[in-house]
Amino acid sequence: MTVPDVTVVIAVYNTMPYLIACLDSLVRQTIGHVRMEVVAVDDGSTDGGGAVLDDYAARHPGLFQVVHQANSGGPAAPTNRGLALARGRYVLFLGADDWLGGEALERMVAAADDWESDVLIPKQIGVNGRLVPQGIFGGTSPSVGFEDSALAWALADTKLFRLDLIRRHNLARKEELKVYSDQPFTLAACLRARRISVLADYDYYFLVLREDRGNVTQRAGALDRIRGVAAVQWVAAELAAPGGQLDAIKARHFGWEVPQLLQDDFLRLDEGLQGEICGGVGELVRQFGAREVYHRITVSDRLRLELAAAGRVDAVRELIAYEAEHGDPPVVADGRQRYAGYPAFRAGGPGLPDDLFLLGEEPAPDEAPQLRLVQQLWRGAVPVQVRRRLRRYPAWRRFAESVAAPAADRPEGGRG
Repeated sequence: MTVPDVTVVIAVYNTMPYLIACLDSLVRQTIGHVRMEVVAVDDGSTDGGGAVLDDYAARHPGLFQVVHQANSGGPAAPTNRGLALARGRYVLFLGADDWLGGEALERMVAAADDWESDVLIPKQIGVNGRLVPQGIFGGTSPSVGFEDSALAWALADTKLFRLDLIRRHNLARKEELKVYSDQPFTLAACLRARRISVLADYDYYFLVLREDRGNVTQRAGALDRIRGVAAVQWVAAELAAPGGQLDAIKARHFGWEVPQLLQDDFLRLDEGLQGEICGGVGELVRQFGAREVYHRITVSDRLRLELAAAGRVDAVRELIAYEAEHGDPPVVADGRQRYAGYPAFRAGGPGLPDDLFLLGEEPAPDEAPQLRLVQQLWRGAVPVQVRRRLRRYPAWRRFAESVAAPAADRPEGGRG
């Protein structure tokens, strides 16, 4: 049996009518049906999606392999099952409510073969307001890393993976995670990859925010998110190189996912759950060294993390309410230091250290360079307008250059 170049794995659960556009985009792939296969796992859909999958499989024999199973409660189990059935040299995970550009698979496979990529990240476009960080897509690159790119912000599994890499390291999703189960998987693959590449020359992958906000991540609760972040950080602690690589991964989660749990929605939760969330956040901060990357995240986020870690739930609520009413706090100057003037800044009692509020430092005033005697005479005796006119003549221009006249004396365009 011929080995396909790429297997597309889709975990399907109640994604109608978006599933139609997803499947149509696969049927239209320019790579051709002989070079690809689709493994679709119906995770107990109740919206007719399972029957739609069977219909596509019947109309396109050899392209679709459909598996039906009872609902597992999350995307990890059906994705793992689809991955176990994959035969392609590469595997791409596609959301059942997302779709691909027509040339996506052909372009991705060709690039991965040319560059010998283990992981390839195709340019992704958000649809219906779906937030897709674009930092990694600044340009096409055969090789990127965590320290020289926004790779830490691209940990979803919406990528092309070399199947041999996955098999060699027994990579799979943690099925106990209701959210973020793709991130530990993707991070482990990236940290074990010989080469990670980016394709930004085409709109490859369209990610949809459903009208009902039914995407799994949108539905996840705060405690589920905390467990997901912890799983990612365990992988980072085990596999990432200390220093820049590990810090980039920590800064992404402690500068985004974790502080997001302590925003306006937090105020609408009951006090018991608020306490649990702060306890979970505090454990993340202590266990995974969040303070080591405080300098890489905003003052607002640092305060949220530190207040939660201290168990100061009331102070977290006060911080959220203050920002909702006042926006950014005033800047407090102390010498060359600049601080965010939140009410808690130098408030006395069991106060927070100044470093948590530090915005930055004013640069020292530039000291005027000492001019050599000939420069002083040249500049003092000859008006600037005359100096500029004289530079039109080669001999005078050479003289001016010999005394290193400052650039400020040069006319616009940089040449005399």
